[in-house]
Amino acid sequence: MTTAAAGARARVQIEARADGRGGTALPVLSGEGPLAVRRTRGAPGAAHVVLVGAMGGPLGGDAYEVRAHAGHGARLRVGSVAATLALPGQSTPRSTYTVDLEAAGDGHLEWLPEPVVAVAGSDLAQHTRVTLAEGARLTLREEQVLGRSGESPGRITSRLTVCLAGRPLLDQETCLGTGAPPGWDGPAGTAGLRAIGQLLLVAPEFEERERDARPLAHGSALLPLDGPAVLVSALAPDALRLRRLLDEAAQALGRRDA
Repeated sequence: MTTAAAGARARVQIEARADGRGGTALPVLSGEGPLAVRRTRGAPGAAHVVLVGAMGGPLGGDAYEVRAHAGHGARLRVGSVAATLALPGQSTPRSTYTVDLEAAGDGHLEWLPEPVVAVAGSDLAQHTRVTLAEGARLTLREEQVLGRSGESPGRITSRLTVCLAGRPLLDQETCLGTGAPPGWDGPAGTAGLRAIGQLLLVAPEFEERERDARPLAHGSALLPLDGPAVLVSALAPDALRLRRLLDEAAQALGRRDA
């Protein structure tokens, strides 16, 4: 584990490449600090890996970094074995979690971790950056839960930026929880609900398929983006209901394994 006065540092690197036999190889699969990464069994032709937390966290002062790349013709699916608990630290509550995802043309990258839980007193800054080449496919799910059962929420600032073929596709930021700007839990925010999530799908077939924003099930809505992509946003009272909403949206959009 690498440590500093400010906290622990975790770094994960994943590189997926087509192996020339219809499968996906992982020439780079490494984890340092309180995050480990393991390959697991998955669908034929794809490489499935999971992130494993060696200790609770991130704690205030910690910095986590994950980099994952799917090369030409590779299919990479990244998940996690458990929810990520953002916890306050002894000297500072703020922690950071940076995710860099990249897929080449004909590459397919799936980012499907378990939820991030903002524990009371925590302050997490999370930034997911995605770079996609023309023809790349992406399935990305992010879920956030504001506090554990019966406790007030910590604060989570989350930004998602996506570039496709060298141009911006999506750039959004939210700040929720105790200490966030006023109104975050009002009618124009979470409306008092504690679980927030989104599902982003990028694939060539969405260029013509989805054109109009529309509600889905109660608590979720679909927004077509300016490109071959759609974004589903959802609000729910708990993580279980949130996952159900996102799973139903994925199935409606032809993604049964998201």
